[in-house]
Amino acid sequence: MGVSNLDGVARGYSRRSAAGGDLADAVPGSLCGVLKVTRDGDVVVLELQREERRNALNLELCERIHAAVDEAVDAGARAVVITGQGSVFCSGADLGGVYGPEFLEALYGMLHRLAQAPLPIIAAVNGPAIGAGTQLAIACDLRVADETAQFAVPTAKNGMAVDAWTIRTLAALAGTGRARRVMLAAEAVRRDEALQCGLADRAGTLDDAIAWAHEIAALAPLTVGYNKLVLNGFADDAQIQESFGAVWASRDVREAAEARAEKRPPVFEGR
Repeated sequence: MGVSNLDGVARGYSRRSAAGGDLADAVPGSLCGVLKVTRDGDVVVLELQREERRNALNLELCERIHAAVDEAVDAGARAVVITGQGSVFCSGADLGGVYGPEFLEALYGMLHRLAQAPLPIIAAVNGPAIGAGTQLAIACDLRVADETAQFAVPTAKNGMAVDAWTIRTLAALAGTGRARRVMLAAEAVRRDEALQCGLADRAGTLDDAIAWAHEIAALAPLTVGYNKLVLNGFADDAQIQESFGAVWASRDVREAAEARAEKRPPVFEGR
């Protein structure tokens, strides 16, 4: 993805508000024009709201997603779910003249933020995820796919290109063979094949994705954040060691031991 080039982009968007204020103060189901933000306990749900454009990503929507994730982190959420309004997850980039430097910075800054955010993000893929839609899905940590889901990056059909991070991440998730068919032959991967190869983690609906997010939100957040940091490969050794040490020094380690001794479920605080 070109991490060094995106660090400034990520910082630039990190303080913009997707709801015009702090997420903790937003009412459930607040609507931000192109993105609906809902807080359900420890889980934040982001719904792309450009159904008339098949939820295609434009500059505003990329910025809104980026800011909403920042606000979810700041507000203490423990998981995020991203889905699309209607019957399409995301049809890709809005081709109405968006392929300028500003849009590309917003797109890759947003994807970079999803991969770096210290909480798990689940894509509830409700229909086609095409081009930038597949990029959005694979920038999330986990994917729940309904029966209409499919993934494709048809750049070879339109003479465009995606960054190296997208291609390498697709290969890591789906396997090199399928990634070659997607990128070199412009083939789509449908839901059942995605489940078989690991591109999708579970079959299910948005409700299933939210239920899974609540299960994950009950886990130790510092541990989950550390595991994500290592898995996604964005951190240097010093950051990894700092996060590792924070886990072992946390109150949650003691809480887990006390819960085992008292034969009760642990209640993790993330500190």
